[in-house]
Amino acid sequence: MSGASPASPGRSGSALQLPLSLSLSLTGDRKREVPAASTLLQPIIKDVGEIYSRLLDHRPVIQGEIRYFVKEFEEKRGLRELRVLENLKKTIFETNENILPKCEQSMHDNLSEVFQRLQAANDMIHKLQEKEHEQRKIQAEKLMAGEEKRVVQRETFLKEQQNKREEVDEEHRKAMERLREQYSEMEKELAKYVSF
Repeated sequence: MSGASPASPGRSGSALQLPLSLSLSLTGDRKREVPAASTLLQPIIKDVGEIYSRLLDHRPVIQGEIRYFVKEFEEKRGLRELRVLENLKKTIFETNENILPKCEQSMHDNLSEVFQRLQAANDMIHKLQEKEHEQRKIQAEKLMAGEEKRVVQRETFLKEQQNKREEVDEEHRKAMERLREQYSEMEKELAKYVSF
């Protein structure tokens, strides 16, 4: 606090000392008491003002922090940001002037080569697809021809089977006729022998 009076509370733990003018005023008249009371209250008012300013008035603390920040930013850092920005500008300039054209040229050369390879691969794949398409077409034509041939062979086979069945049926019918005739003759001969 200010240290202006030894009577301020909380300073040294000593008892409150009364000034000499107050002790004289106790015996005197009223006019003398007013200045003595005001001198007694002045240190208390001053201490209360200091307590108020320390507890509730933050302007000195904020001003101190601002001064510290300005000191840190301006004095200690110096031109570091400026140097960093200059280095960045230099790096960007070098990149734009030297590295970027080299990268573009390298990319152009490599991409044109890659494009040519891709074009060649695309042409090869297209040829392979055409060959495969032709082979599938030829295979489909062979399958269709084979299917038609099988249909013709089946029809021929069915006709032959029908003809053979008819021949077999005819032979069977003729054989049955012969057997009937033979059995009828045998019955006639048997009937001759039975009648004796």
